[in-house]
Amino acid sequence: MFDNLQSSTSFYLLVAVVLLVVHISYSMFRSKESSREPPGPKPLPLLGNLLQMDLKRLDISLLKLSKTYGSVFTVYFGLKKVVVLAGYKTVKQALVSHAEEFGERDITPLFHDLNKGYGVIFSNGDTWKEMRRFALSTLRDFGMGKSLTEESIIEECHQLIKNFEQYQGKAFNNSQIVAYAASNIISALVFGKRFEYTDPVFRTMVERDRETIHLVGSVSIQMYNMLPWLGPFIKNRKNMVKNVTDNKEELKQIIADRRKNLNSETCRCLIDSFLMYKLNLEESKIKDSQYHDENLANTLLNLFAAGTDTTANTLRWCLVLMAKYPHVQDQVQEELSRVIGSRQVRVEDRKYLPYTDAVIHESQRFANIVPMSLPHRTSQDVTFQGYFIKKGTTVFPLLTSVLFDESEWENPFTFNPSHFLDREGKFIRRDAFLPFSAGRRVCLGESLARMEIFLFFTSLLQRFHFSPPPGVTEDELDLTPVVSVTVSPSPHELCAVSRH
Repeated sequence: MFDNLQSSTSFYLLVAVVLLVVHISYSMFRSKESSREPPGPKPLPLLGNLLQMDLKRLDISLLKLSKTYGSVFTVYFGLKKVVVLAGYKTVKQALVSHAEEFGERDITPLFHDLNKGYGVIFSNGDTWKEMRRFALSTLRDFGMGKSLTEESIIEECHQLIKNFEQYQGKAFNNSQIVAYAASNIISALVFGKRFEYTDPVFRTMVERDRETIHLVGSVSIQMYNMLPWLGPFIKNRKNMVKNVTDNKEELKQIIADRRKNLNSETCRCLIDSFLMYKLNLEESKIKDSQYHDENLANTLLNLFAAGTDTTANTLRWCLVLMAKYPHVQDQVQEELSRVIGSRQVRVEDRKYLPYTDAVIHESQRFANIVPMSLPHRTSQDVTFQGYFIKKGTTVFPLLTSVLFDESEWENPFTFNPSHFLDREGKFIRRDAFLPFSAGRRVCLGESLARMEIFLFFTSLLQRFHFSPPPGVTEDELDLTPVVSVTVSPSPHELCAVSRH
């Protein structure tokens, strides 16, 4: 009798699941027909449009779908509905002209695990507003985008050059060294100091962040975001949570050291400013403040990881592209020799180096470091380009479709510095150059990143000629990217041969 009851229960449970799936699928189609929602490929029950997409190169799959369904379309990741924005005009219209409606961050299960809604990147509402305002104003106070930071970057350039020189022209993988250099710039602003490249704690923190960012784009993590109940079975998720937890513990120790030596007259970094502000609020007996330890730790995590990864990857792309296209490298070095000579390049020299500036911009465009941007979410119901998009809908601003928009770029799939030069060889700005995204969620460290990339790149090109390792031709140098939430070059070695 018990066996019959168990069998009957299983049968009814199966029928209930089937009916639920049919109901959800029917609701999808009915919803799409009953209101002017963006078009898109038909989703399958449970799977949605997963079979039509390559999760290892999702941006390319979505770019192809945009050719069929237009610049605003809907796809389903399992049961999760996502609206994709494609092309420069559409992305800019959404993020800039409708900044309020498209301005929230979509917090996936993974990002909630890692940040719990705190910090400056993966937060919304009052937390995001206050942490972004504080981070931006404080970083500017400590020289972000100004001459004070320029001196810090130039000093780091010298350190980076010394490390390159140690290889004496022999081939080596520059990924770690470049990451340490980039990380030291943001470290100086948020921690009040730089680290030696041999510092074991520093090296481990950078490597944990690199691994975490790499794993974000893995198929297993994407599946977890669609089906959170899979969490206990996904090793990559466990590794990422451990990495972030361990880095947070290191940061808490740095915070404790800064708190111990806190002095309002010698406020040296973002941590000091945060702690002083927190003390002032406590003395004023202001409650419900955003200035607490979790927001500080997560803001530091966000800035440290983002300030390292994107800048380091961009610089690595710049160098491998110079080795791939030696005629471009020769022109950059000719311009640097003619205009600058042997003295240190300064930020103010950029306007006198149009070809070099064009090469840097084209490297950023071609590298396409953050192809999907980070997911947004609608803050309210919105009618956009004639389509109705419901409040709370996940939105992907497809930056690949902007940086490779065939209506904006003459040869979008070719590395071509002429995209940023007029007929007289003068540098020209292009509206569709949006590697830092746009609108309310534009990268808050854009000015810092631009300064870093320019000074690191020009300093290295003054000193070294970059080429493939012995036995590898320029044509054989692989530009196939490693794609995660950010895009990095495939593991490779380059020779940095001294020019002096």
